[in-house]
Amino acid sequence: MVTRLRVEPALLAWAAARAGKDEETLTAKFKHYPQWQTGEYDPTFGQLEDFADYTRTPLGYLFLTEPPEENLPLPDFRTLGNATLERPSPDLLDTIYSCQQRQGWYHDYAQSEGLETLGFVGSVQVTDSPITVAGTIREAISFGLGQRAKCHTSGDVRRYLINAIETLGVLVMVNGVVSNNTRRKLNPQEFRGFAIADSLAPLIFINGADAKAAQLFTLIHELAHIFAGESALSDADMSANSGQDKELWANKVAAEVLVPRAELRAVWPGDCNSGELERVAHHFKVSTLVVLKSAFDSGLIGWGDYRSRYTAEREHARQHLDERGSAGGGNFYNTQPVRVSRRFASAVVSWTLEGKTLFSDAYALLDVAKHETFERLAEVVTT
Repeated sequence: MVTRLRVEPALLAWAAARAGKDEETLTAKFKHYPQWQTGEYDPTFGQLEDFADYTRTPLGYLFLTEPPEENLPLPDFRTLGNATLERPSPDLLDTIYSCQQRQGWYHDYAQSEGLETLGFVGSVQVTDSPITVAGTIREAISFGLGQRAKCHTSGDVRRYLINAIETLGVLVMVNGVVSNNTRRKLNPQEFRGFAIADSLAPLIFINGADAKAAQLFTLIHELAHIFAGESALSDADMSANSGQDKELWANKVAAEVLVPRAELRAVWPGDCNSGELERVAHHFKVSTLVVLKSAFDSGLIGWGDYRSRYTAEREHARQHLDERGSAGGGNFYNTQPVRVSRRFASAVVSWTLEGKTLFSDAYALLDVAKHETFERLAEVVTT
């Protein structure tokens, strides 16, 4: 006899809404879904497992008497217009939880290894001048004119900045999917990145499904939050002129780090047409969008001009598929250290080989399934 389980209709509806699945989609996948909702027909345990997996819902939640309240574990600075976004997706929540787990592990590692606290975390305030803070950050990551000149492309800038920020002591993780699950692609429209401040293990996560040009801006935006000692879930919207003051401040800092106003004024043409804009962007090894943002902050263009040109340039970028990128694809052993942070991976490998961390725990922390994969990854992060 098949055992069927009674599930509260409110929980089914909550799981569906949480995963962004409508009734038509769920009925196509589970033909008795409408009957489950009305109580005319109850699912089997296997069907309930499949439903939980399909909606990215922890199975145990479906046995509750009422839907749980899932609060974001980070301060939410995202805005859509001026309204704070309400329901976090399972993909976003699982990504944050995974990063918190890794950060907790690294915090314990840093304490045990006697690593010093990082003085730059919380060293500035959001009331400080974005220009002054940007100068402090540029100095900390050695991103002056000389270093910028050594970078031939925006990709070179991105790689240099990730390495420089990790050298500073920040765990930088770039991933476009949940863990290594390519069926769970992160949505840049939901979030672009987040920062988790900690005096020993500050962490920055960048949504790798976003455009590469946007990732670069988000990276520095989140670093500004770390310098301010703040954890934040961000949309890092360069086109915003209203919303949370802390986000607008971080945007200005990011634009100033990547395109210093003083230097921009020196190379800014009187009439910056599309061709000239591309030339200026190439000079700074950033996207035209970042140049426009800095030009607006510098007073070189007005708000109306900025908005119209920003919209046009963003649409142009979207038409070029090579502008989109993630930490996915390519050689696994090259991309995985970027997904989980090379600094973090190196520490996990070190402690595991010293016998201070179980291999099974290391596999889970590094998102690897086999010992052979762990060994090959270990070779990459220790050389």
